[in-house]
Order: sequence, then C-alpha cells, then structure tokens
Amino acid sequence: MRLSALIATLALSTCPLAVTAETPEERGAYLVEGPAGCGNCHSPIDQAGQPLPGQALAGRLVIELPEFTARAPNITPGGPVAGWSDAELARAIREGLRPDGSLIGPPMPFEMYRDLSDTDLAAIVAYLRTVPAVENTMAASEYRIPLPPAWGPPVESVADIPRGVTAEYGAYLASAVAHCVDCHTPRGPQGALLHDELGRGGFAFEGPWGISVAPNLTSHADGLAEYSDADLAGMITRGQRPDGAPMMPPMPYRYLAKMTGDDLSALILYLRTLPPLPDAETGGS
Repeated sequence: MRLSALIATLALSTCPLAVTAETPEERGAYLVEGPAGCGNCHSPIDQAGQPLPGQALAGRLVIELPEFTARAPNITPGGPVAGWSDAELARAIREGLRPDGSLIGPPMPFEMYRDLSDTDLAAIVAYLRTVPAVENTMAASEYRIPLPPAWGPPVESVADIPRGVTAEYGAYLASAVAHCVDCHTPRGPQGALLHDELGRGGFAFEGPWGISVAPNLTSHADGLAEYSDADLAGMITRGQRPDGAPMMPPMPYRYLAKMTGDDLSALILYLRTLPPLPDAETGGS
C-alpha cells in the first residue's frame, strides 16, 4: 500500500484524539477536533490565521460577501447553546433549525450535515457539552439574500456507515463529516453543484491570507491524477505540496492532521473514485 510508510509516520505524530473512540465523548472529540474541523469556522483566529489561545469554539466572523455577513456562533457552554437541549442542538447541527424555528444560513454546509449518522451526531453534541465555557457574545449573521424555510424535510434517522478503508466510508468522511466536496465544488445560486460538477474546484475564498481557490479533486489531469497517495496525504494533513510549497487556508490542515491512518486512507480512496472533470472557472461571491 502506497500510504503505509506515511501513515506509520503520521500515527506516531498525531495527537491522542486520533485513536479508536470508545465513548460518545471520545468519538465526538475526534470528529470535532479532527476531520469535522468545527473550530476552523467557530474558533477565533489572529491575522495569521492561528487560533487564539483559550477561545476554542467561541465564535468568529467567518466571511463577508455582498450576499451575506456570516458569523459563526459561540458553541461552547458559555454561549447560547447552553440553554438548548441535546435534541435541539443536534437539530441545529444537522438541519440548520434553531429551537425557535429560525433557519441558520450559509456557509454552514447543511446539505452535507444532513447525512451525519445518528451516532456521530450524538457524539458531537456530547463532546460540545464538555468543552470549556467561553464568554463571547457574537452578533447575528446578516443575510441580504432570501433563505428557504428549511434546508429539506425533517431528518428522521441516519444509519452508521461501517468504518473501514473503503470508498463508501471515505465518501461519508468527505461529505457528512469534513464536507470536502462542498468547498471543492463550484457553486450556483442554490449552492454547490454537487450533481453535475462534484469536486471540480474553482470556488474562491477570501480571508486574512488573501484569496485562495479550492482545487480540483477529481481524477482528471487537472485534478489529482498526477499525485500519489502519499502526495495527497501530505497536502491534506500538512498543507504542503509535493514540491514543498505551502498551501493556503482556509483548508483545515491542523484538524485533518488528527485523522486516523485508516480514515485518511479511506478519504483518499474515495477521492480516487470521483469522475474526471476539468478545472472549473474561478468563482467567488
């Protein structure tokens, strides 16, 4: 297996969260602090893009566009979610509906999160209840575009995808957990064009780092065809291209670095299955 040597190295260097979880809190810690990378939007950062000490998950301004100004809320026990039940918090994460019935807007990737399994969703909620409370009041997001009444019908139940080094589990990680295909797919007025342009790249992200463009993840020559599995692992977990050049935010490298070796292998296995598509035109707001 081409990844074996790299995975062995990563296994020695990853944090204790990247182990087989046995309790809901442990599983939730792995997901939130690992592949789901919740802090990539919900944790305040400095101008260099580094997290502020003692402020994990306390909320921050995520993006400002002509269409909306998105502020990720404080999701620690020191924020508004402290007064929500576990079921209300779970519904907000997976369906984007607050307890009062109001809709949470983009860029929270609800089309992806609707496929979170019941088990993983409960684990995320369980872990969020344990993180240190931070007192930080965030202003509400502002939307200058109409939002739908809901992101879809109520989600009754979502079964677990068996964990393993399979393309099926890799697809679950790339969508419901890490929402890779949401950021790496061109967007239309109604969101990511997942049915026709999945993984084609081209979306532009503006931030303190400047402008970065989500690259093509398909098996096309414009995408991943020329990269080895080890190349991809380095880019995903270290933010480093094969030639040593650093990659740009907002890709959550420091969170993805905490993935287990099997999860990383499953993710790469899935990416190899994406039908080849040439690069999309760069698009932003």
